[in-house]
Amino acid sequence: MKTSTKIWRILANILVLLIVLVTQQRSNYDMTNPVEQVRAYTRWKEFDYVSWIVDALALKSSYGALNVTQYLSGEQQREQVFQHLDMLRRLDEVRDQIASIYADPAVANKTAASAQLSDEQTELTAQINLQQPLVEAVLQHQISVVAGELGLTLGGQPIPPLLYHVTPLPMALIVSPRHVIQQTADISVTPDLPLAEITRLEDAVAGGLDVSALVVPIGGVGVYPTMVNRTTDLNWQVEVVAHEWIHNYLTLRPVGVLYFSTPPMRTINETTANIAGSEIGEAVILRFYPEFAPEPVDEPAPRPQPQDEALPVFDFRAEMHETRLQTDALLAAGNIEEAEAYMEARRQYFLENGYRIRKLNQAYFAFYGSYADQAEGPAGADPVGAAVRELRSGSVSLADFLDQMAWVTSYEALQRLNQRN
Repeated sequence: MKTSTKIWRILANILVLLIVLVTQQRSNYDMTNPVEQVRAYTRWKEFDYVSWIVDALALKSSYGALNVTQYLSGEQQREQVFQHLDMLRRLDEVRDQIASIYADPAVANKTAASAQLSDEQTELTAQINLQQPLVEAVLQHQISVVAGELGLTLGGQPIPPLLYHVTPLPMALIVSPRHVIQQTADISVTPDLPLAEITRLEDAVAGGLDVSALVVPIGGVGVYPTMVNRTTDLNWQVEVVAHEWIHNYLTLRPVGVLYFSTPPMRTINETTANIAGSEIGEAVILRFYPEFAPEPVDEPAPRPQPQDEALPVFDFRAEMHETRLQTDALLAAGNIEEAEAYMEARRQYFLENGYRIRKLNQAYFAFYGSYADQAEGPAGADPVGAAVRELRSGSVSLADFLDQMAWVTSYEALQRLNQRN
């Protein structure tokens, strides 16, 4: 049997499994379940993953059968990616120019004034959509090559095969109790909800269930194929594609199976995917697109003494870290209203320093605090992310790190691994 035939048979089996899992999850209705309580507000706004997966796999199957990357040289593959990025940038420019025309009160006939630009926008969109599957195939191939070089494949083939599709992403409604920062629900809602409806949904859930709620944008979703947002930032894109594939990779192992079992396991999974996605993404850029590699960072200069500083530098991560620590302390003391007032005051402080955060609440920290691959930030003093980082620093390679993480079933198991290393 040909390798390509084997791969697509595997994909067909995965598709059946995904549909069964999603169908089973949606058939269970228990209003004592916190997630089902939230879904009473979101059921008619939720994203349809089953239809999306079927359509995306059909697209991937057609391009996988063609195996287009074997007919393109390495330089031709790079040219396809560069051309695609150029078109995306031009599309952004055209959209901005059209928006400027419609915002200009001096332009009487805005339709006529923007007609040529509108035609260009239509043509660019058609070209981008036509080229997108080829560019995805190229990046899938390149990331798979690097995954093999890092020892993350079986017989040179990533398992599961690395597949992603650029698409408008659903947004995530995150819910946390008010008395403690802890994610109790993550519901995917349609990507086209206007801000007024988003706010109404958050307020309805928060008021109806006495919880903290927030709808957040996301960069990718670890379904299969994975979902990734469109961007002109190649570094960001390959990192996110790698991050989401790592979720697919971990789902076949105990650590990924237990993703939703406890808040620490979610943090373990997301922090692991962040670390691995960053390392794989950096390796892809260095291997195939070295001109996009960031400049090497020199040793930081000694920090000047306070009396020599004209203005203090605003450090977002440090300030957010401090905000989380203080919020946790207030909640631990039972001062819920005081904690919420403090978070709002801090939100305004961030706004004054150029960071537009629409809402800063328990749900915000429950979501962003799970990505704890860096020492400071919204995770606060949560020791789980630090334990994942410690295991990575003590591992001889990324493959060694992931091999150990694969069997982690709890925070306590992770601690025992670190003690043995």
